Amino acid sequence: MALKPLHFFSLVFILSSVANAKRQMPSDQKPSPFDFIKHLEGCHKGNKTKDIHHLKHYLHQFGYLDYPNQTHANNNDFDDLLESALKTYQLNYHIKPTGTVDAETIAKMVTPRCGNPDIVRGTNTMRSKSNKRQNSSPSTTSIHTVSHYSFFPGKQRWSPSKTHLTYGFEPNTPTAAIDPVVRAFAKWDSATHFTFSRAQNNQKPNMVIGFHRRDHRDGYPFDGPGGTIAHAFAPEDGRFHYDSEETWSVAPVGNTFHLETVALHEIGHLLGLGHSSIADAIMFPSIQSGATKNLHADDIQESELYIMSENQHTDT
Repeated sequence: MALKPLHFFSLVFILSSVANAKRQMPSDQKPSPFDFIKHLEGCHKGNKTKDIHHLKHYLHQFGYLDYPNQTHANNNDFDDLLESALKTYQLNYHIKPTGTVDAETIAKMVTPRCGNPDIVRGTNTMRSKSNKRQNSSPSTTSIHTVSHYSFFPGKQRWSPSKTHLTYGFEPNTPTAAIDPVVRAFAKWDSATHFTFSRAQNNQKPNMVIGFHRRDHRDGYPFDGPGGTIAHAFAPEDGRFHYDSEETWSVAPVGNTFHLETVALHEIGHLLGLGHSSIADAIMFPSIQSGATKNLHADDIQESELYIMSENQHTDT
């Protein structure tokens, strides 16, 4: 999802071969930065359990929680604000909003995901018709929810005059990653009013793709294998970063992440689109290793809404 200009060791590319697939065994996987959540099953309001402060930081990172002071953010009290934030998270992911850290919530939270938040400056970008129906039901009126948009709020959109955008790659980009990104741009080209081309050597591109690890000086550090796997910045910043500590593949294989699928998601953010609560949509925030996706009808609808809102913005 697009970050607010908003939120490894050696890179290994796995081609679709049986030999490489066999080397990617579950026993080789390193602990995920999100694994702490597994130890919090059953926690609910009123608990004071070790690692609850990590849950607070997780929900803060993805836009659900913002304490007025660090004391409450760093303690292990499961308070009213944390319960409300957890219920909003559960609604976004179509989980019964109990405010309890149950098994279904844990399964969703530990899944690798885009580093961009689901809520940007108070706006819940995981919009969908189903969310709107849920949020308007009498049983959830007390839950803190916010309006749903298909794009980032404010001026985080490309100028109406910029319908053709160029992209380029940082020097550290592995050669094998370039074609998957090019294919991803071509798919968005066919689905939106934007057109794209790779920038010439003497041209400054509108968007730049690169691979980085941990703290790479953009304000949104990666967290190692299995946590946040990529992020992108909203218009007109144009930066899109893969986490180089993940294991990436040109074709979906074993415990690797598919370069083109992740590129499709992050390009959506570059264009100004937010996260979708529809699991099959490319703009859904999380993805399992070995999975592959394409553009979904919801993604196309998002881009059409973007054009409509852009025209309205221009008319006013």
